[in-house]
Amino acid sequence: MKALVSFSRIFVGVLFIISGLIKLNDPIGFSFKLEEYFSAAVLNLTFLEPYALIISILVVVFEVLLGIFLLIGYKPKFTVWSLLLMIIFFTFLTFYSAYFNKVTDCGCFGDAIKLTPWESFSKDIVLLFFILILFAGVRYIKPVFSTFQTTVLALLGFIGCLGFGYHVLMHLPTVDFRPYKVGANLWENMIVPDDAPKADIDYMWKFNVNGKEEVITTKGSYPTVEGDFISVDTEVIDPGYEAPIHDFSIERDGQDYTEDILHDDHVVLLIAYNLEKSEKLGLQAIKNVADKATENGYRVIGLTASGEDIQNILKEEYHFKFDFYFSDETALKTIVRSNPGVLILNQGTVTQKVHWNDVDDLNLIKVN
Repeated sequence: MKALVSFSRIFVGVLFIISGLIKLNDPIGFSFKLEEYFSAAVLNLTFLEPYALIISILVVVFEVLLGIFLLIGYKPKFTVWSLLLMIIFFTFLTFYSAYFNKVTDCGCFGDAIKLTPWESFSKDIVLLFFILILFAGVRYIKPVFSTFQTTVLALLGFIGCLGFGYHVLMHLPTVDFRPYKVGANLWENMIVPDDAPKADIDYMWKFNVNGKEEVITTKGSYPTVEGDFISVDTEVIDPGYEAPIHDFSIERDGQDYTEDILHDDHVVLLIAYNLEKSEKLGLQAIKNVADKATENGYRVIGLTASGEDIQNILKEEYHFKFDFYFSDETALKTIVRSNPGVLILNQGTVTQKVHWNDVDDLNLIKVN
């Protein structure tokens, strides 16, 4: 039993630290995932949506700390009870998402490792098994160091987590796992190869045939049936290949400018997924960037999901000399974890990407 507890202690502790640090690297991204869970379509806890970022930081910091506490043997009973309650909650959440197909990615490992809902549930079941071993053998969990040293390490872990979380909030994630990272070519990440696996989808057609309900399954074609059509349901058997970027476009006045802009040299994208929620200092910062970039010969455009009314108000207030284009809000949230943020593109390749706090770090050389 003692050896099993020791293995479980290392396995659970390391996994909680890794999982927590990946999410702590991008707490804003995890907060978006929590908003999805809190939405009316999933858990219907919409009153929690405004607090999603605070909750995300608290959850991931606590997750990392529990991993550290377990490894160093700090307050074993408190740690094991906390681990058990947390894993029970997340096991329920992942089962709910998987069974009702509510959330397609739990966000357990951020953007670093994508898990399907059932994979997430399976992972939590495995963790629950090992945590139950820890719960049964908590008497074997002893501190690795003296009481004073263990307390100091626990405190340093807490301070380190808060410091790291604050840093990435004020700047950008230290490690970017998304297809919009520096060095990525956005256009290439949008292309679906001709030989890519196609989606396999079953269509369940429901008809009323002579007063009886009959269901016929096809791969898409409308069945020939002597009866009245009622409805059709679909089931994805295999999603096939999906391009890393599949929901991004740049539009204005009903026209699609995506290909044009992503094949242009020296483009500055000023991204604000929601202009009403944008930081005022951030809007002034991107105004300064836009003026300098325009002067140096760059093509400057704004990207937002906000409507024209707020666009026009801010253009007048901040004297923006660039035009705003429309893009999907979810895509813009994915591109840069800053509202607003700045990307520099050259033929679709991201050469620079910064939080509005770091616009002074941009290298806007003359290109004309």
